[in-house]
Amino acid sequence: MGKIKVVAVSGNLGGRSRTRTLVDAVTREIGALAQESGTGVALTDIVVGDLAPELGALTNPNAIPPGVAAALDAIVGADLLVVGSPVYKGSYTGLFKHLIDFIDPNALIGLPVVLTATGGSPRHALVIEHQLRPLFGFFQAQTAPTGVFALDSDFVDYRLTSPEIAARVRKAADEAVRLAALGRLTAREPVAA
Repeated sequence: MGKIKVVAVSGNLGGRSRTRTLVDAVTREIGALAQESGTGVALTDIVVGDLAPELGALTNPNAIPPGVAAALDAIVGADLLVVGSPVYKGSYTGLFKHLIDFIDPNALIGLPVVLTATGGSPRHALVIEHQLRPLFGFFQAQTAPTGVFALDSDFVDYRLTSPEIAARVRKAADEAVRLAALGRLTAREPVAA
């Protein structure tokens, strides 16, 4: 097997971000685990905030600007997707969702996905189960069982400092590498009787 094409999508809007730090922690751990298994990764990093000028004004799916088109192509061509969003009012960012809205409903079938999110309050901890998992369930993606939610207090100067969150990162990364090794899980062709 060649390198795992890992695409990291960080839904943060600003430059420095705890969400970006968390997504990066997951992708680093995936890279380390893939290296141990003799595989390695090819990483594409997408920050939604960087796409904001093109993405924010985008309404016509037939006129997608080059930067957004490249991001969408990377997402649908991934072997493994790591997504993360800061939580605002109990949900992911609107611009993150706007990007996802331009993906064909059948383009992510069976794609392994790691779900992450950050928030300022424990009240947001279920965003992974109640917002992100159903979103990727709609696309019939294969989400890793372990999602990773981190509070602002789990970081110091935008560095992840919580041993508990680091352990969840390792667990989610391990699950993701195992899922990626299986390839995209798609429906089998019917067997003739």
